[in-house]
Amino acid sequence: MNVKLNARSVNFDADQKLIDFIQGRVDKLTQVFDRIIEADVYLKVDNNHQSENKTVEIRLYIPGNDLFAKKTAKNFEAATDEVTEALRRQAKKRKEKVRRV
Repeated sequence: MNVKLNARSVNFDADQKLIDFIQGRVDKLTQVFDRIIEADVYLKVDNNHQSENKTVEIRLYIPGNDLFAKKTAKNFEAATDEVTEALRRQAKKRKEKVRRV
């Protein structure tokens, strides 16, 4: 299932390869939680002269409350992996909570 992805990059232009990578990771989240409506992705490069200056924020729109995670790493791929893992854990908790009700 393809999740509608709204990607925005701040202070740089994201190439299609990066957007496709993020799309693939977000689509994998539907295996855990299949009720994702869409996702907002914000990509930022901080000019703080540190090696870990690439930030990825993802907000997943789902029925009820949205899921959100933000991570910073040396590159966007690593940050995306960390963010999607955090969202996967949140989605799993949400799914278990919905089952109990």
